[in-house]
Amino acid sequence: MADPDTLIAEIEALGARLAEAKASINRRFIGQGPVVDLVLGAMLCGGHALLVGLPGLGKTRLVDTLSTVMGLQGSRIQFTPDLMPADILGSEVLETAPDGGRAFRFVEGPIFCQLLLADEINRASPRTQSALLQAMQEREVTVAGRHRPLGPPFHVLATQNPIEQEGTYPLPEAQLDRFLVQVDVSYPDRETERAILLATTGAADDQVHPVFTAGELVAAQAVLRRMPVGDAVMEAILDLVRACRPDQPEGAALADRLAWGPGPRAAQALMLMVRARALLSGRLAPSVADVAAMAQPVLIHRMALSFAARARGETLAGVIAATLDRVAPGRAA
Repeated sequence: MADPDTLIAEIEALGARLAEAKASINRRFIGQGPVVDLVLGAMLCGGHALLVGLPGLGKTRLVDTLSTVMGLQGSRIQFTPDLMPADILGSEVLETAPDGGRAFRFVEGPIFCQLLLADEINRASPRTQSALLQAMQEREVTVAGRHRPLGPPFHVLATQNPIEQEGTYPLPEAQLDRFLVQVDVSYPDRETERAILLATTGAADDQVHPVFTAGELVAAQAVLRRMPVGDAVMEAILDLVRACRPDQPEGAALADRLAWGPGPRAAQALMLMVRARALLSGRLAPSVADVAAMAQPVLIHRMALSFAARARGETLAGVIAATLDRVAPGRAA
């Protein structure tokens, strides 16, 4: 086991590097600090993020900036209804050698990268969406019977338009569960929009510089997993997740509001994201307030309202907030 003083020094050094990375990102992605924190936190946890927002809010710009600042090889896939799994994973092609012989050669698809932007992921058919399932969980793909590893690091940042649903295919629950967090990207306020106009419509755009390398990001992920988590935080995570399961005794109060609730992967995601939030805030350990702050982005895509709740106009955000008030009153961040 590592010496506590050594771990503290590593956490503090990493916190300083992360502050530099955030400052660099915020020069190009202006006024969306909470969004940056969530996406950066997901990457520190080794996970993936689903960015939900209207077109023109800078989601693609954020991913491009992250690729540079975190020193990752980026790739982009524009999801369309006619996209095929081979367009993502790659395929084998038959080639003729100079001596006249023939052999198959594997041509890698865009998924063989370190940071994948899956733009408008819900526009592809379920068959194509499923091409990402193995990659997101096992960090490998299987093509022509061969397992081909990805990364580390390997992160998927997917975007989705919450309004335009014509010609789209809802993501299956199994795939949603593989996203560590759902990040809602909203309109900027007036002063932020003024700053965006000044920064992006001039003769030159702000440039960013690499702060991390791929290897340093992997090392940072290892440091995060060694951060201590107190018993109070652990119990708050368990209380919250179990209270959101309508078929369990702890969640009986939500039996008429939820069709299903989050599984153990949600608790794992909360445990990692509270550490990430503490690290990004310059603290040595997470608190119960971090659990409250991370509850919605971690849980909202892992639950579903019942028909009766939808008919009453309830929302998942409201259910999560009410559950937090019940299991951890007065602990909001």
